[in-house]
Amino acid sequence: MSNPIIRILGGESVKRPPIWMMRQAGRYLPEYRDVRAKAGGFVDLCLTPALAAEVTLQPVRRFPFDAAIIFSDILIVPHALGVKLWFEEGEGPRLEPVASQAALQAMRTELDRGITGRVYEAILKVRAELPNHTVLIGFCGAPWTVASYMVAGRGTPDQEPARQLAESNPVLFSEIIDRLVDATALHLVGQLEAGADLLQLFDTWAGVLDEQSFEAWCVKPSAEIVRRVRSAKPDAKIILFPKGISVANMQKIVAACGGDAISIDMHADRKAARAALASTCAIQGNLDPDILIKGGAALDRAVDEILADFRGIRHIFNLGHGIKPETPIENVERMIARVRGAK
Repeated sequence: MSNPIIRILGGESVKRPPIWMMRQAGRYLPEYRDVRAKAGGFVDLCLTPALAAEVTLQPVRRFPFDAAIIFSDILIVPHALGVKLWFEEGEGPRLEPVASQAALQAMRTELDRGITGRVYEAILKVRAELPNHTVLIGFCGAPWTVASYMVAGRGTPDQEPARQLAESNPVLFSEIIDRLVDATALHLVGQLEAGADLLQLFDTWAGVLDEQSFEAWCVKPSAEIVRRVRSAKPDAKIILFPKGISVANMQKIVAACGGDAISIDMHADRKAARAALASTCAIQGNLDPDILIKGGAALDRAVDEILADFRGIRHIFNLGHGIKPETPIENVERMIARVRGAK
């Protein structure tokens, strides 16, 4: 495939950075809101293959992105392990908490293909309609981030319940992580087999951990997942997104996993990241989603600064986190035109 993202992940340099956005299928698009209203709940939207495929395709129909990312959620994995999942409007995901041995034992030991199979069906549908020059990204949440939602039953400030459980009962927490490593690796392989071209592993809450916990709950599980995926699919291309971590920890996780790229958030020091990582992997990111909302000259400056800081290395243009619902569509168009016009 001649797609520039695939070329970059394979070690090539390209003249202009390719571009896509995290959460590019979402609430900032009126066509997404129309489909969401028809679907009912968020989980229903994720697990109705025709609708999930439609919202995956919407942004690449509207904008000249180099990639689509399958519309799903990082909590589909625990849901497929038997953990009840639902979304409270305006508040986010809810799970039946898994914070005891009894709750862990009540989980399935294998993924429910009746759930994950719907994701794979959506991927097949997208693959059939996606232009040949556009890649399809599959994804999962990394075990630490997913476990942090499972333990609390919801997102919390700094995911404190999961950190407390990991400290007070490391054996139980390790068993939760191990269950997620098994399931995540299988789900990522399943997405590749269904037609995804590459994968991204989201560890949104990596930045709240101390050094020892980061090694135990982020680096080692992620490295084992990558090992298993590449054991099944040796050519698998994988982007890591451990949000909020230091450049030194970026080096640790890239080295341990052999990631093809690392996605950096909007607070990362670009020049330090370039110096530490450019010879090892591609770098993705790191436009601030709030600047994308602001638009105008501030957006132009931010885009130009990112392009300048990463010029000459393997760089995929993206946000430092997901696009926000209130983002004006014309600002997305302006950003893309700026990147496409880069010299």
